[in-house]
Amino acid sequence: MNCIKNNQIVELCWLERPSAEVAPDLIGCSLVRQMADGEIIRGLIVETEAYGENDPACHAYRRRTGRNSVMFGEAGRTYVYLIYGIYHCLNVVTDRDGVPSAVLIRALQLESVPRWINERDRVKPSRIAAGPGKLCRALQIDSTLNAQVLQPGQPLWLEHRSSEFTPEIVQTTRIGLTQGIDLPWRWYLGNCSAVSKL
Repeated sequence: MNCIKNNQIVELCWLERPSAEVAPDLIGCSLVRQMADGEIIRGLIVETEAYGENDPACHAYRRRTGRNSVMFGEAGRTYVYLIYGIYHCLNVVTDRDGVPSAVLIRALQLESVPRWINERDRVKPSRIAAGPGKLCRALQIDSTLNAQVLQPGQPLWLEHRSSEFTPEIVQTTRIGLTQGIDLPWRWYLGNCSAVSKL
């Protein structure tokens, strides 16, 4: 892969790797949300999980469906799905075209609190996006943003971590699964209050 990093934007080709390689590299990067009115909200990615080919916990493990088809596509797209009928989850599609692979963005440390967040949640700002459902609610991400290309000019994009950022990354097993529970495919920023709770 010849992908030259020449600015702060995460290039789509940088994501053309297995999810278990991309997931730890996304810790310390920023997820950027541009609202319809142009407002920009940024969050530091502090927790990720990888899901990939031959992984029994992956949505694409058994077969390709209408729901998971974006996971088989080109890297750098969003895969947004609904769990428990109420919570959306945001994933970044990775790897080669045709290989089902994605990274779940589990938690963000927001740069600022969005104006629509209620007063009760503002008391603990580090917890506003501390979980996959919470971050989607905070950034108003839902299924209308599924299969979007992650690039400026779109509702979502990624920015590389700062060159001064030296993360203490912890690797462990994924959360809330019944299959693939032994794979150590969860990463998070150590000593960060915005990481989701078990």
